[in-house]
Amino acid sequence: MATATQAPAPADWARAFIEANDQDPEIQAHGKYFTCAYLLDMAEHTFAVRVVSGKVAQVAVDPGPLDVPYQFAIRASAETWRNFGVATPPPMYHGIWAATFQRDMKLEGDILVLMQNLRCLTRQIELLRGVGVPV
Repeated sequence: MATATQAPAPADWARAFIEANDQDPEIQAHGKYFTCAYLLDMAEHTFAVRVVSGKVAQVAVDPGPLDVPYQFAIRASAETWRNFGVATPPPMYHGIWAATFQRDMKLEGDILVLMQNLRCLTRQIELLRGVGVPV
């Protein structure tokens, strides 16, 4: 289980996530073609993330259903996301595949786009261990 900590405000989290992504050497090394838009649904908040050539171009906080287009969504309970955001995640919270197969995470939409960008997207999820989660 994740330890109880104060969740960052969604807008503060979005800024920290953008900064962590744009300064991450691994994403910048692999991200030349990392261009997509996706939704992180954390139950209590949603975030539409648009990435262009490895840089986060926009994070929309709690967008309406038609406000921001995205190609795929990653949905899970707040508890699942909290477990992703700890320094050493518990078993089955270390990656989206483990959480999808064993926990409540769901992958929806254009999964081909997700797969085409999997390495960089996986690294972005790993960044949650440093920036935390806003739920």
